[in-house]
Amino acid sequence: MRAGGDEMYDYATAAVEAALAAGATYADARVVLRREEKISARNGELENVSRSEDAGVGVRALVGASWGFAATSELTDRDAARAGAEATATAKASALVGGSDLRLADVEVRQDRYETPHTEDPFAVALSDKVDLVVEATRTMRAVDGVAMATASLAFWDTDKWFVSSQGHRIQQHLVESGGGMDATAVGEHETQRRSHPQAFGHFETGGYEVVRRFDLLGEAPRVAEEAVALLSAPPCPSGEMDLILESSQLALQIHESVGHATELDRILGWEAAFAGTSFLDLDQLGSLRYGSELMNITADATVPGGLATFGYDDEGTPAQRVDLVREGIWVGALTGRDSAHLAGLPPGGMVRGDGFNRMPMVRMTNVGLLPGDSSLEEMVSETKHGVVMATNRSWSIDDKRLNFQFGCEIGWEVVDGERTRMVKNPTYTGITPRFWNSLDRLGGQDEWIPWGVPNCGKGQPMQVGHTGHPASPGRFRDVRVGVRS
Repeated sequence: MRAGGDEMYDYATAAVEAALAAGATYADARVVLRREEKISARNGELENVSRSEDAGVGVRALVGASWGFAATSELTDRDAARAGAEATATAKASALVGGSDLRLADVEVRQDRYETPHTEDPFAVALSDKVDLVVEATRTMRAVDGVAMATASLAFWDTDKWFVSSQGHRIQQHLVESGGGMDATAVGEHETQRRSHPQAFGHFETGGYEVVRRFDLLGEAPRVAEEAVALLSAPPCPSGEMDLILESSQLALQIHESVGHATELDRILGWEAAFAGTSFLDLDQLGSLRYGSELMNITADATVPGGLATFGYDDEGTPAQRVDLVREGIWVGALTGRDSAHLAGLPPGGMVRGDGFNRMPMVRMTNVGLLPGDSSLEEMVSETKHGVVMATNRSWSIDDKRLNFQFGCEIGWEVVDGERTRMVKNPTYTGITPRFWNSLDRLGGQDEWIPWGVPNCGKGQPMQVGHTGHPASPGRFRDVRVGVRS
């Protein structure tokens, strides 16, 4: 699927020049070529193998206060130019509504190339090897007495982008993403229980097939299945206010829902509300609002090695970088685009991406993660009088302001007098975002810090699926309401 870079730049340039000729004050275009492969198995049998490719050019045009966007899958100069003119026509029509002209925060104009560091091209690994892996993983889990269903899947993406702007950007990127996971479901008389590995949605990183090899699916399959069965006879999670210890993948989702979406500047400004609502944050509070305890240091870092949202440049040509969102518990930054950053008086953070060539780029989370502390999961348990360790997300719910939430996990263990004791099922916890994060009093260290990847973040209309990263280590939260029964 490789194509000549000069040719791709020509299509993007034709789109930009046509947009300017039609009256745009600024324009940019992306030529995107993307391959995707998905493989899944169920109960020892291959369920699905799919491979897809798409290619095209998408162009944005700015007129006054409004953006226009158009795309075409026909990669010719003529069709690219037509898309550029259509984008400007849309922007002009939108600009009739009025409003102050949008301005873009300054970024350095670059001509550059970036490629995801990777060892093994996942598309070069024999398909039979990948199929055998997921089939054998499900067969192993299904062989455990009490397991009714076992599934496993792998997914890989290979994306080439060529970006051109009317300001002079010319940037090529080659991104490689890999991952997958497995789960076992046990069925009892009145309930079902599930265990997953590495996390509930599968785990994904930027990198090659070496990412999947680290999962050790075959080695972990017996444990996953046995825990699913054991949960059927486990007692319910205790109920009440007590200490809560979250393993890192659940803490990653907590970050995604109660920090990541809340700090998207388009939501804060009221420009976007689809799927995740708006935000409880107000720009007047930036630099003063206490979001959490002093242990809470959240960054949006598109340079994290292996992070699923790691790249060289975003889809506006802004370089990947690390931006502080919460520093020692104080809200200090936001996820921005060049337009929203200028309006808010913030530097652009490189957080704008589109889902393929035919979707307009928008503010998306990069690797929004919690910096590690100096404790460990073992130490947190030993220092806890009474609490629950919870692992692996099972359900989540949060209001449209990102304030009130309830999460359920697949498995828990009660902690009594510094000892992890009995396994408990259906563990849940609830809270209010700032109050919850202010109760954080222990964080695992660098050796327990994992760049968890979430490949299914929905945003926008028409909906775009974003790939986001959420590095985290285990954390302890004091006096949290757990064991919530609906």
